[in-house]
Amino acid sequence: MRNYLIFFFILFFNLKAHSSINQEIINHLENINSLEFKFIQKIDNNNIEKGECIILYPKKILCKYYDIYNKILVSNGKSLVINSDKIKNYYRYPLDKTPLNFILDKKFLVLKMKEVGYDKNYPFYYVFNFEYENNLIKVFFDKETLDLIGWETKDIYQNLIQTFLSDININIDVEERIFSIQNYIN
Repeated sequence: MRNYLIFFFILFFNLKAHSSINQEIINHLENINSLEFKFIQKIDNNNIEKGECIILYPKKILCKYYDIYNKILVSNGKSLVINSDKIKNYYRYPLDKTPLNFILDKKFLVLKMKEVGYDKNYPFYYVFNFEYENNLIKVFFDKETLDLIGWETKDIYQNLIQTFLSDININIDVEERIFSIQNYIN
């Protein structure tokens, strides 16, 4: 009987710790309206891209890549455009057909984080794994600051994309006009 009580208390406190960490991260995320950060992006472990982004919730992002082609990724909340000096024309996708649709949707992230506990297999981050509409998504949060520090998804070509954030600034002033797709189309 004593062993059952000990097991019950360990299980109870472990579940409570999971729940409180989830809620702390959710509370922190809910108080964020915008992010500015630098990133490193690995695509199928072959290509590495670097740059800087601004996110304005919900669903707006502007990324400028550090490359010789002046690559830009921008979403106005409905469409996602990728453009660079390397291509003759830009690529335009409906945002809701890309995994970024979920990453840029705070309400979606909060809802999913309430449904699942964090993955204990990662000692340095809080990681949440979820699947939605055939998209496998991992979202990483810093264990000290609780900031969003990365994600892992597959792009529309089924390439594994890992994005890691650094130099994060929260709740910066952002002018909505920077997310106008027309500004970035050749």
